[in-house]
Amino acid sequence: MTQWLTPEQQRAWRAYMDGGQRLMADLNRQLQQDSALSFADYRILVKLSEAPGRSLRMSDLADGVLSSRSRLTHQIRRLEGQRMVRRAACEDDGRGVLAQLTDEGMHRLRLAAPGHVAAVRRYFIDLLTPAQLTDLATAMELINLAGDHRTD
Repeated sequence: MTQWLTPEQQRAWRAYMDGGQRLMADLNRQLQQDSALSFADYRILVKLSEAPGRSLRMSDLADGVLSSRSRLTHQIRRLEGQRMVRRAACEDDGRGVLAQLTDEGMHRLRLAAPGHVAAVRRYFIDLLTPAQLTDLATAMELINLAGDHRTD
C-alpha cells in the first residue's frame, strides 16, 4: 500500500524540486552569459582543477560529477574542441583514459569562478541563515550518502 506524503512532506518535496531546478537554471544562465560555459562544463573543470596533476580517470570523473559515462564522453569531446581538456591513456592501466585540464581550461575556469561564486552567493548563500545552511548541508550529505549505497 502506498504511503502518501503528508501536506508538510509534500510542501518540502515540491519546494526542493522547484527551488533546486530554479537555482540550477539561474546558475547555468549566469555561467553561459558571463563565461560561455554550462554548469556541467564548470563542474568538470572544477573537479579536474582539484585533482592531483589536474587529471582524473574518466570513470572517476563521471562518478564525481554524477554523470553517465556516455554523457561525460560527449562533454569532454566538446571541451577538447575548445582546448580546455585533453584525453590521455592511463600510464598505470592501458585500458583507462585520463581527462586532463589544460592551461587554457584552467584560465577559463579562473575567469569564470568570480562571477559564479557571486551568483552562488546571490541566489543561494545570502538567502539562508548560517543555521539553515548547516541544516541543508547535513540533509544533502545524508541524501548523497544514501545514493552512494543504492543498488537499484
